[in-house]
Order: sequence, then structure tokens, then C-alpha cells
Amino acid sequence: MKDSVRHHGKIRLIVQACFAAVSNGYIKGFARGQIFTGKTKSLCVPGLNCYSCPGALASCPIGSLQAALSSHDYRIAIYVIGCLVIFGTILGRFVCGFLCPFGLIQDLLFKIPFVKKITHLPGEKFLRFFRFAILAVFVIILPLFVLNFMGIGEPWFCKWICPAGTLEAGIPLLLLNSAMREAIGFIFKWKLLILIVTIVLSIIIFRPFCRYFCPLGAIYGAFNKVSFYSFSIDKEKCSKCGSCQKTCRLDIPVYKNPNSIDCIRCGDCKSACPHKAINSSLCLIL
Repeated sequence: MKDSVRHHGKIRLIVQACFAAVSNGYIKGFARGQIFTGKTKSLCVPGLNCYSCPGALASCPIGSLQAALSSHDYRIAIYVIGCLVIFGTILGRFVCGFLCPFGLIQDLLFKIPFVKKITHLPGEKFLRFFRFAILAVFVIILPLFVLNFMGIGEPWFCKWICPAGTLEAGIPLLLLNSAMREAIGFIFKWKLLILIVTIVLSIIIFRPFCRYFCPLGAIYGAFNKVSFYSFSIDKEKCSKCGSCQKTCRLDIPVYKNPNSIDCIRCGDCKSACPHKAINSSLCLIL
């Protein structure tokens, strides 16, 4: 059973790495310290991947949504929302488990040995809903209603919270672009602190950013129960032994709630089930 979980984990890691490499494949950007501005930048990738990353070939849906809402360009907002609905309806949080570069980073950090790994933080039930508050306040409300003298809002989540942007864009651009290093101020230092806390927590607990803070995960999680890609339990085979929950690093009782809003669809529970009672399906409309 453990060998099956390890094998599945290796396959997932390969898929994650390949998708991260493809979506951040602009090598010249890393060499020159410049942001790619080609035609594909108007497209959205499924996962959290910073627009300003030197290698990014497309845009982050959360960043794009904030930009559209803050500029009141609702035509673009409709396009971004459409992308989110399509990704969510087809895949749900499979995007988080397989197609998100920042999810990959957290997975790799969790592999670092530590004295004691923990399954959850105090106040876990409350904290898991905090990402919905971040989605509502920092991604939607503030960009829409807190405007400057020109009537334009700001991308509040990207500017003040997102550690993915700091790691994928802020640090590389500062290292590669001397002019930007002279412009370091309080905001970058604040976001660097958030990134450091996220990195430390990611070593101790599995995917803390995904669990508690990611607005994109909040959106896709809402689709988990209705997405074409879903999990189901064969009640005739399931003995309720709890092997799925013991294997799940998010501590989800899969046999009770196979389509939890917290599930990132990593598939470890399927590999761990001794009775092969967990099934997945992907229904594509042709």
C-alpha cells in the first residue's frame, strides 16, 4: 500500500514539475530580468502563477480578476470568471493538486525533514474558511470599492499578501534587475515576511497556504462537489477502516466526504485504500 502511494506521488510530482516548467518557460525572462509581454500573457493558466514572474507565459487568474475589477473593465472580468468556471467545473481542486506551481513548491518544502510534522493547527475549522474571507475582501471588495483619485483600485491580494508573487516574481526580479533593488520598500519587506512564515509553516504542516489563505483554492473548492472530476465511494467495498484519512495529509475523512471543499485531488487516498473502494471519474463533454 505504501509503495502504491509513493509511486502515485512520484507521478504527481512529475506532472506538477512539467506543468510549472511549461507555464514558466520564457527562459529569456530569467536571463534578462524582464517580464514576458507576448500574446499568450492575455490567457489565464489554471493555477496560482504570478504574472510578473520573469518566465511566466500567461497570467494568474486571481491577479487577472483583481486587475479587471480594479479598472472596472468588466469585459475582461467576465473572461476571467469564465476561465475559473470552466477550470472549476471540469477539474475542481485537481488544479491545486496537479497544476499549481505554488502547490508544487509547498509539496517540496514539506518533504524537508523536521522534528515533528503536524496534521493541523489550533482552530483548524475556522482557519480553513479564512481563504473565503480573503477571496471576498482582498480579491473582490477592496479592488472594486477602494479607489484612488483616478477612480482605479489596486490588486490588494497580489500587493499585500500573495507569497507566490514574492517568490516567483519579486525575488527573481530583484536579483536580476539592479534598478528594482533601489526601489525596495515596506511592502516588499512585509511580503517577504509573509513568504518566510509560509515557507517555515510548509515544512511543518502540509500546504498551509492552500489550506488557509489561497483564494483560488477557495474558488475551486466550491466546485469540488459538482465538478466532472470527482471522487466516489463504493459502499459495498468500503469497510470504513480509515486508511484514506490516515494517508490524507489534509486529514480529510474521505470515506465520509469524498468531495470535500478542502480536497486537492492528490489521489493518495485512492492509492492507499486496501479495498479499492475510492473511484474517480472525469466526464468530458465532446
